[in-house]
This record gives sequence, structure tokens and C-alpha cells, in this order.
Amino acid sequence: MQTDPFWRSAVVMALVDAGELGQVIRLARQHRGWRQVDLGRATGYSPATISRLEQRRSTGLDVMKVKKVAGVLGMPAQTLAALLGVLGPPGATVVTRVAPVVQEDPMRRRNLLAAGLAAVPVAALTRLDDALALTPAPASPATRAQVAAQLRRAWQLFDAGRLTQLVDGLPALLAKAHQTAAEDADEPTTWMLVAAVYDMAAEALNKVGAVPQSRLTADRAMTYAARSEDPVAQAAAARSLGIVLRHEGRQAVAQRLTMQAVARLDHARLTTPAQTAAYVQTLCTTAYNAALADDRDGALDMVTEARRAARGLPDRMPARPTTAHRFKITLPQLALYEVGVRWGLGDAGAALAAGQNLRPEQFATPERRARLHTDMARAYVQRGRPEPAIARLLEAYEQAPSEVRDRPSIRRMASGLVERHRRVPGARELAVIL
Repeated sequence: MQTDPFWRSAVVMALVDAGELGQVIRLARQHRGWRQVDLGRATGYSPATISRLEQRRSTGLDVMKVKKVAGVLGMPAQTLAALLGVLGPPGATVVTRVAPVVQEDPMRRRNLLAAGLAAVPVAALTRLDDALALTPAPASPATRAQVAAQLRRAWQLFDAGRLTQLVDGLPALLAKAHQTAAEDADEPTTWMLVAAVYDMAAEALNKVGAVPQSRLTADRAMTYAARSEDPVAQAAAARSLGIVLRHEGRQAVAQRLTMQAVARLDHARLTTPAQTAAYVQTLCTTAYNAALADDRDGALDMVTEARRAARGLPDRMPARPTTAHRFKITLPQLALYEVGVRWGLGDAGAALAAGQNLRPEQFATPERRARLHTDMARAYVQRGRPEPAIARLLEAYEQAPSEVRDRPSIRRMASGLVERHRRVPGARELAVIL
């Protein structure tokens, strides 16, 4: 039987060399388009067991469980052997040794970055790592207004899918944000601005798969938002961290975190349009987290509440988030969230129905228009319909190439479609893109 090229990919080989068993299992699961619950059903294990395997929470692993999961995922024997140092004869009760991860090994870090984040130059990520460790001095003094303007330009790059340019500019933006905070530390809006910068950084880094950096920036957004004491800033930070936690496989924690933000906003009684928009947006994010945590009732209840609350939104929203008005949520975007929620619950038919009337022109930015197509593509894959899925991915590429090439989960899905359905119309064009 021919080995899936996925197992020979640069990212898998780098993770195997690093002994990252859990990360390899997670990537292989996502490569198949499965959730943790799907892999659990295929192996007979609970989603919690799959989550523990993916996170490598213990040093002594149950070899039989690992072998069963590896077999279901189609992991080659030599890959499993390289990941596990097995002491004792086959069939015996053994203790496994996972290769230690040297956290400060710069060569390993660069290998992993180069393998998994080809869209962003290693040099840019290295500069960002350095800036997160030791904030650089700004090249020139900046006012809060100038930092806010630079943040708006960064969001414009995000909306246009120009993620490499965005990441490259993050060290300078962080430097200026911290300089303004040092000069005006007693003003809450200063910390709202710093939190907003870290929110944007976390969202961009998460999109390109820079997991450690996105986690660090999301954590800092939470810290600075708490210092501002503003419920909208705190909701934005909780949403950012919740997204990162979700990608780490910690959906239940992400759900609890964003629910706290929802409760905080509800307690504020939604007295401003900014608070209402934040409430609706955070409900949508929490619903998606709940869906991926297999909390069906909770997910659908929150979608219903988001629809109800959305009736209080103004007709016109800011073109882009400001420090005071962080979220731009519209009814079409709410419907697109329902597509994701239904997909997360494993109901492809309902996901496609939720998105059937959505059109690209209803979304203001290339990134959002591309997201419409990628979310619908996921539902088509889940439904077992490769042809419309490939067509949607090609449409997404036309809107924002980075949404297909640079988002790890979407790129893996696209690669899987090309490998398994070479003769489907559009497969060749998609292969060229990838």
C-alpha cells in the first residue's frame, strides 16, 4: 500500500526529529479533516484520551493506545518507531520514552518554523521572538494616535491577506505600543490600545500557525486588557486566547474562558453599541468553541442568543476595529459563524444550509470573503463532496491567497483533496496553488 505523502512532508519529519508525538497525532488527525471526537470514535477512545495523547501530558504513555491511534491514522511503522523509544520486547508491558524537547535549541526552533510556517520567513519570526523576549526601543517616538493609526494599517494588511508583511512589522508596532504605555500608564485607554495590539498579533500569528507566539501574545493581551478594566477589551482578549486554546485542543477551557467574557459583558448591561457588538462576537466565538467541545445544546443556544442580541446592533459599523469599538459583526458574519458551528458539530448538511444564501459581496474584506469559501469547503469535505469543496478553495484563493496557502488547517485539507481526488475538476489548479 502506498504511503501517504503527508508522512514524508517537511513539517512531519521535523516534528518526528523533535520527538513531538502529540503534535504528529494532531496534525495527522487534522490532515484527515477529523475532530478529536471523530478519531475517538474510530479508535474506541474518548475525546479526552485523544486530547491527552495530543498534548503529551504524561511521560509514560500506553503503547497499545498509541499504536491503535497510529494505525487508524495510517502512521507508517518507521514513523512510530522514530517517535517512540520503546524499552522491552514487543507485546510486553512497557514504559515509553518520548524524546526530550530542548526548548531553547535555536536550530530545532528554526527547523520547525521553516517546516510548518513556510508562508512567513524564518527571519521575521526570529525577530518577533526576540521582540517578545525583550521589547526593542522604538525607532522614533510615537503618540497614542500614531500607534492606533499603525494598528489600523496592520488590520488592513490582515484583511488583505498580507500576513508576511504584517508579521514583519509587529516588532516595531509592539515597541511603539509599549513606549506609549510607559509614558501614560495611568490612562486606561493606553492599556486598551496595548491589549488591542497584542490581540491583532495573536490573531495573525494563530492564522499562520505560529502557535507558541500566538499563545504568548494572547496571554499578554489578557494581562493588558485586565489592567484597562474595560469589558470590551477583556472580551477581545478572551476571544483571542480562546482561539489559541481551541487550536491547542483545549476546547472546553476555551469555552469556559469566553463564557466568562460573555458574562462580564452581560453584567455591563450592553449600554453601548461597542459592548453589544462585543457581546454578539464573543457569543459566536463561544458557540464555535462549544461545538468543537461537543456541547451541542450550548453551541446552538449561544447561536440563538447571538441572533437575538444582534437585533440591537446599529445599521452601520466601523470599517475596522478601533480601540473603543473592537468588533465589526454583521448578520452575514453571524450566519457564517453558524456554518462553522454546524460543521464543528459534525452536521455538514445543516452547515451547508446555514451558508447557502451567503454571498461574497456581503463581506467587506478579502479575508472575510475567502473565509466564507473555506468554511463552506470544509462542510463540503465533511459531506463527502470533493468537487464543490475544491471549487470553493479556488474561489478563496482568488480573494486572499494566504487563506489557502498559509493557514495550516486549510492547506492540509486542500492537500488531502488534491491527493485523494486528482481527477476532480479543479484539482490540478489547486495543486499548482499549493
